[in-house]
Amino acid sequence: MNDLETLAARFEEDRQHLRGVAHRLLGSVHDADDAVQSAWLKVSKRGIADVANPTGWFTTVTAHECLDRLRERKRRAEILGADEHVPADVAPAADEEVVGAESVGRALLVVLDRLSPAQRVAFVLHDAFAVPFDDIAALLDRTPAATKKLASRARERVHGATVAARPTADHLEIARTFLAASQQGNLDALLEILDPDVVRRVDRVLVGGHIPLELRGAREFVEESKLFAATARGGEVAVLDGAAGIVIAPAGQLKSLLRLDIRDGRIHVIDIIGEPDRLASVDVTVAD
Repeated sequence: MNDLETLAARFEEDRQHLRGVAHRLLGSVHDADDAVQSAWLKVSKRGIADVANPTGWFTTVTAHECLDRLRERKRRAEILGADEHVPADVAPAADEEVVGAESVGRALLVVLDRLSPAQRVAFVLHDAFAVPFDDIAALLDRTPAATKKLASRARERVHGATVAARPTADHLEIARTFLAASQQGNLDALLEILDPDVVRRVDRVLVGGHIPLELRGAREFVEESKLFAATARGGEVAVLDGAAGIVIAPAGQLKSLLRLDIRDGRIHVIDIIGEPDRLASVDVTVAD
């Protein structure tokens, strides 16, 4: 076995780890694989003869590739005024994307997408993979102190530390029951947690013209919910503006938000948000 083959074998030992790093940083399995492959091309040219910690070095190179992609994505979004999360000419492997989103958490991926590239890198590398701040600082070309602040601000955004209100455990449980019942088509379970006069509102961008923008009544909503069970499978309970709600983010890409008005143990209003401006205005944090 020559030196390149030995290096390739060593890199393969860490590929799953590197893929996990890249997926959390980029939110897409396809983009993660592309970043890891680019990292391999750079590593293969340089070698690791003088590297004391190959895994750490591979992680740094991969993270740098991801940082470049995050910055480019942000520039494109600023120019086009839209999120370019997945390139239009790429059709991601649906099963892998779904599994990846479920393993990380759809709500977390949505929140991470709202961080700056530097915040995302600092938070993910330190909090998820225990990379020392000194190493992250070198990667970001920041001081360790500045890097710690980036991670701290990201952590506050992820966990909602700056949000004055938080939902009660009961409200979060009701939201989980609502989501599970919607996914499974459990109509009786839905009726138990819906107010008889529940109001469902939805943005027109999410539904066809034959569906009313406002619907009233628990039984009416339950009948309608049969049409959207597949959509609900891309959902996860989250905290929206300090209250219990649901993000619909198949493969970790935000499509809609459900704001739930919960009172006296029942859901009274379901506000389904899909307009880009409205989506951007909602503060989203993870539930747990």
